[in-house]
Amino acid sequence: MIKIKIIVILIILFNTLNVNALENCKWDNRNGIPCITITKTPNTSSINDQSVSKKIFTKQNILDSGAKSTIDLIKYVSGIDYYRNGPSGQTGAVFIRGAESNHTLVLLNGIPINDQSATNGMHDFGQDFVQTIQQVEVFKGSNGVHFGPDAIGGAINLITDVDYQNSYNIDGFNLKNNSFDGNLTKIFENGWHVNIKGAANQSLTNSAIAKGGESDGSKNYQLNLNANKWLNEKLKLKSVLYVRDTKSDYDKSATQEESVTSDNKMHAIQTSIENKNEFSFHTLNFHYHNYDRVYKEIGKLDTYQSESIVAKFESDRNISDKFSLGFGTEYKYDWGDFSTTTFTSQTKGHVKNLGIYGNLGYGLNENQLLSIHARNDDHKQTGGNKTYKYSFIQKFSDAKFRLTHSTGLKNPSLYELYGSSSFGHTGNTGINPEKSETNELFGEYQFSENLIFNSTAYRTRMKDRIKVNSSFTAYENKIPDTTQEGLESELIYKFSNQKISFLTDFSKSRTDSNGPNSRRPDLSYGIDYNGKLDTLNYGVLKLGLNYRYIGDHIDWTGSKNEFVKSVDLVNAFISKDFLGFNISLNFSNLLNERYEKPATYSQDGRRFRFNLRKIY
Repeated sequence: MIKIKIIVILIILFNTLNVNALENCKWDNRNGIPCITITKTPNTSSINDQSVSKKIFTKQNILDSGAKSTIDLIKYVSGIDYYRNGPSGQTGAVFIRGAESNHTLVLLNGIPINDQSATNGMHDFGQDFVQTIQQVEVFKGSNGVHFGPDAIGGAINLITDVDYQNSYNIDGFNLKNNSFDGNLTKIFENGWHVNIKGAANQSLTNSAIAKGGESDGSKNYQLNLNANKWLNEKLKLKSVLYVRDTKSDYDKSATQEESVTSDNKMHAIQTSIENKNEFSFHTLNFHYHNYDRVYKEIGKLDTYQSESIVAKFESDRNISDKFSLGFGTEYKYDWGDFSTTTFTSQTKGHVKNLGIYGNLGYGLNENQLLSIHARNDDHKQTGGNKTYKYSFIQKFSDAKFRLTHSTGLKNPSLYELYGSSSFGHTGNTGINPEKSETNELFGEYQFSENLIFNSTAYRTRMKDRIKVNSSFTAYENKIPDTTQEGLESELIYKFSNQKISFLTDFSKSRTDSNGPNSRRPDLSYGIDYNGKLDTLNYGVLKLGLNYRYIGDHIDWTGSKNEFVKSVDLVNAFISKDFLGFNISLNFSNLLNERYEKPATYSQDGRRFRFNLRKIY
């Protein structure tokens, strides 16, 4: 019923409002409709930003991929391993470059949104759907540590913004597996640019647990409101409301499948003021978000709640053509609690953190660039902790190299500080934060106008890891250190509106006893293809193909840790513009691989989706 109401309301809005024609694309566009201008990487200055590498998924990339969730979108990024406790809508985690799942910082428009009611403070990627997201940015390794605590492995930035391309989209492969989303922007006479995005998804697939006896599914609803107003030619006001709610059936165990459900809600509100002139850019952000999660298991109820307030100021200045300087401060207050009846665990508490950071970029000459980031975080329990990153870039006629050294920080979660459980775990307010030290070498060589090769070698050393002690009574910092190292490479060939990439990822994530870390394969490789073909009979067709080999790896199979088999995953799409519509066919898991990721949890088999999109 909720889904039907959302669809009806959006269709009415789409047919009653309209947008003027696009004329100019500039930051100050009070007199017309702007192009979507997503600014530089947060916490950087303009020249300094050149030292940061990121994988960008634009709105068009998201549409082409057919992705509905964040995991669907980023799982083909080299250096990322994902796991989800069943099909779409189930709890999911991401490991970047062999780091832990709680070493990935997730941001909404540059503001951290990790869930502090999770036992380890991780972000649940299984609940994120992307139809109302404008852009997704992936920062791997040292490229993300300048965002502050929790980004030891990297960071993922979800960006919302006004989308001036009014559209609606219908997608699915049967009556129980489909989605609807729409986008509408209205420019009012008083200068406000108001945008509404809405989406509804439903799925009914196989059992979440491998070899389960009943079907599981999920329903997801999203709403994103964006409002921009230019107060003058230099000053812009922005507001964002982001809401999502995912209801899922899941399986507690092989013998407990029925009457097990979850309801995962998240709300976020942001207001910011941007000031831009010829030589500087300043932003002031105020942010609030909360998580409200409820799990029902045959009459028993587990509840998790957390809230965060963030105030952030950032300034970027171009001192000269060769020198940029940035600085800022970020205050974050988190509080949360959870209480469970299924395994008698609870926590309640709050933490606060004040981060002060700065950066500079300096062009030594036309071919050399020096970049420095420095940050100090003053945490309620762990005190002051300094992190830094510096990079040196050397360019040649056909090649470029970047050498980076960085340190990272992961503060303990609320549960690790204040929690307790019937298993004997208790929090420890005296533990130190986890810390990391990373060396990274990036190289790129352009063989010709059409052929480019790039590669990144990295090594990270983890210190003061937070784990339960040997008697299972409290959390403590573990010694010795652990390491993650690897080599990511890509060969790119472009020709006639087409692009093909060959990727390899050699990774080595090791425990303190030098054994392999669970759920992190040592080898993966793949091929990506995207292109446009002008056919004689069907006109212009847009095509895409993604293939990944994910090597065998250690995982818990229900009774012990053992190697699980490798898997070959193939996704493909074909789309065409026809009579004012964009029609596309998306195929996921084309080879119909039957696999578990993690072990004992089934993943979707072959799926075919028909997509109809109208732009007006």
